[in-house]
Amino acid sequence: MTTRHLNQTELAVRWTVSPRTLERWRFTGEGPQFMKIGGRVAYRLEDVEAYEVEQTRQATPGVRRSPNDGVAA
Repeated sequence: MTTRHLNQTELAVRWTVSPRTLERWRFTGEGPQFMKIGGRVAYRLEDVEAYEVEQTRQATPGVRRSPNDGVAA
C-alpha cells in the first residue's frame, strides 16, 4: 500500500490558504501532523483527512442561539 503525501503547496491549494499560513501553523502547533524529510515538509493524506474530520463543527463555540432563530414571525 502506497501512502500519498502532499507538499506544502499542494495542501495550501487544497485548503485555499497561503503556504505561509501552513508555515505559521507548524510553528504554533496548529494544523495537521507533518513530516520533515531532508528539510522538506510532507503531509500524509490520511493525516490531512483526519484533521479535516476533526474540524467539522455544528456551530461556532460561544455563539448562543435564541429559541426563535430561524423561525418566521
